[in-house]
Amino acid sequence: MNVAMPETELPIRLRFDNPVTNEDLLRFCAENESLRVERTANGELIVMSPTWSNTSNKNGYISYHLFKWAEETNSGMAFESNGGFTLPDSSVLSADAAWISWETWNALSSERQAGYARVCPQFLIELRSSSDRLVDVREKMRLWIANGAELAWLIDPSRKVVEIYRPGQAVEVQEGHTAVYGKGPVGGFVLELARIWN
Repeated sequence: MNVAMPETELPIRLRFDNPVTNEDLLRFCAENESLRVERTANGELIVMSPTWSNTSNKNGYISYHLFKWAEETNSGMAFESNGGFTLPDSSVLSADAAWISWETWNALSSERQAGYARVCPQFLIELRSSSDRLVDVREKMRLWIANGAELAWLIDPSRKVVEIYRPGQAVEVQEGHTAVYGKGPVGGFVLELARIWN
């Protein structure tokens, strides 16, 4: 099923008579490969356009450093922006970069690891692009934390700000810093920000 998209700015929400299942979502994504798609807890689809080139480059930089750190420390698995996760509230979200410890990943059955793995990353990074509404990205950060993420960074190049989200704590705002330092599950991970700010 190819979907003719209305002439409107993405992202858009698609509502159906019945909630979209994981199988429906896989089929939809396979038939609309140029789109980035997530599913809300109530079964709606959120359809986004491909990432702009400059944002894609910054996403690659972030993912590279998280993958490199995970490999060097053998601490867990890193994921890039194409990986989706089925969260406890049944939504399917993807982060620009995410990490799960080996202990958590290996405790999952092979069925829970398959497809959109049924687990919430312990750590994730979202990079705000110039087309993202801040209110929407902040809401997504709250969803990650509500579903079990232990630490989440929202990196906003337009404001040169990193917002740090943790369960049960106020959002920490770091403005104009040259690096952001991992704590908790990713203690020792450091992301230099100069390239992100430029």
